[in-house]
Amino acid sequence: MLDIIEIQKILPHRYPLLLVDRVTSMELGKDIVAYKNISISEPAFQGHFPGHPIYPGVMILEGMAQAGGILALKSAGLSEEEMQSKVIYFMSIDNAKFRLPVKPGDVLEYRIAVIKLRKNLIVLDGKAYVNDNLVSEAELKAMVMDK
Repeated sequence: MLDIIEIQKILPHRYPLLLVDRVTSMELGKDIVAYKNISISEPAFQGHFPGHPIYPGVMILEGMAQAGGILALKSAGLSEEEMQSKVIYFMSIDNAKFRLPVKPGDVLEYRIAVIKLRKNLIVLDGKAYVNDNLVSEAELKAMVMDK
């Protein structure tokens, strides 16, 4: 549904912190499914952990937040130009849990659902899966703001 070129038109993030590779489904105001391919060439693996690479939980949460940001900005009904003048600030990440390690070669699937959506506030239920196994979950709250 959205490839990396289209994602870069929505999110300001760039390598090495652009953590969404593609969006496969999105229902505005409701939910999004997005993916991140985990490669051994990820910068985080240089130090987390040498000889036993584990993708950092904070990076999983950031990927959830970015997928949620795409959903929030697209759901706001903004034009492409208006989107360029907006940024999403995450206010809180609550009840974060990490269930299984994520390793090189895995494909992270972010499944993000809207709990509450107001004009510039969004509350999301974020879940991350590898091969349909839940690896992480959290509740994310964010505001859409002018840059």
